[in-house]
Amino acid sequence: MNFITLESEQFRKFADKYPDKSFYQTPEIANLRAENGWIPYYFGVEENGQIKAASMVVAKPAFLGKSIYYAPGGPLIDYEDEDLTTFFFKNLKNYAKSHNGFILHIEPYYEKIARDRDGEPVEGGFNHEKALQNLHKLGFITLSHSDEPKYSFALELKDQTEEKIFANMKRNTRNHIRKAEKMGVKIRELKREELSIFKQITESTSARRNFTDKPLSYYEKMYDLFHPRGKVKFMLAEVTKPDELGNSATRGLSEVTTENEGASPVTTGASDPSRESTISSSSTVPLSAAMFMTYGDEVIYLFSGSDEKYMKDYNAQYLIQWHMIKYALEKGFKRYNFYGIQGLPDKSSKDYGIYDFKKGFTSTETGRVIELLGAHELPVDQLFYRLHQLLSKIKHH
Repeated sequence: MNFITLESEQFRKFADKYPDKSFYQTPEIANLRAENGWIPYYFGVEENGQIKAASMVVAKPAFLGKSIYYAPGGPLIDYEDEDLTTFFFKNLKNYAKSHNGFILHIEPYYEKIARDRDGEPVEGGFNHEKALQNLHKLGFITLSHSDEPKYSFALELKDQTEEKIFANMKRNTRNHIRKAEKMGVKIRELKREELSIFKQITESTSARRNFTDKPLSYYEKMYDLFHPRGKVKFMLAEVTKPDELGNSATRGLSEVTTENEGASPVTTGASDPSRESTISSSSTVPLSAAMFMTYGDEVIYLFSGSDEKYMKDYNAQYLIQWHMIKYALEKGFKRYNFYGIQGLPDKSSKDYGIYDFKKGFTSTETGRVIELLGAHELPVDQLFYRLHQLLSKIKHH
């Protein structure tokens, strides 16, 4: 086996064919990171002319001039193959150490154990405990927190149809979808110049739910990087006839008005009751928006937001999900990934409602909790690593 450096397109060709991969392991994410001072690298293991493992890695000075090396969503490797993982990580560690690195951080897109819809281990299902053992033998330390979700919830689409999935949803979920359709909610994809609509919705949602929203520039950059390759979609749920809202159309609603189908949208401020009679019949009211990655074998529901005033009346957030589930089926994706949940399902958790919302679209046969290996770090330079750990503890006390 040989440890080699790759060009970005060499890596892309390998990643495109790799079965279990994350969009975080792409040249596009490397480019995004590069704008924030990270230096991207591509490494691989070659044997008999074939690449057996590879990773996009980014590096950035983080501590006394020493750099952290980070493989988001990777590396792409069979973690249960002890010989392969030992060879790859020993060489990667040596490379990082000789290039001023002091720590290697990885977050593999690799499942740990098969779990069912309720998060319980599946009897007779896979268990990749050996993968963890191999990492620990190499000196990796398992972290309690990760940048990417350790637990997600997914709808498996193999052998499924629209009719079967809809019939097997929770009754309330079906009713919410039917109500949204009856109320005239429509779903469409946003253009780049309309991403301010998406940002407006996610920003208000983040303020309400107390999480940090991404800046508009992030969404625009993700669009620029992934949309030309057909790997990202920003979807909007809207009411196309404001009169359907009745008097609620004048209660602080942000309106989006278009002169015609090809015109750029104009986002106005909160509506004034005195303008009620001037609302055009071509106006649309944004209710909910969501960002999806369409990479590999799955559609991933990444970010979203909803106008709180209309969530219960219109249930637009349910219709967006159903629209994209149907899209995933039509395009032959194997999985609809609802993405992160806070941990294994726990009814006492304050975030249980997020899991319950996602679970409602599935049946016991199609829904499942995904548990990944989680985040790990490998000390590359022991002296600097220990000093960094010590100073971090002092800082947080």
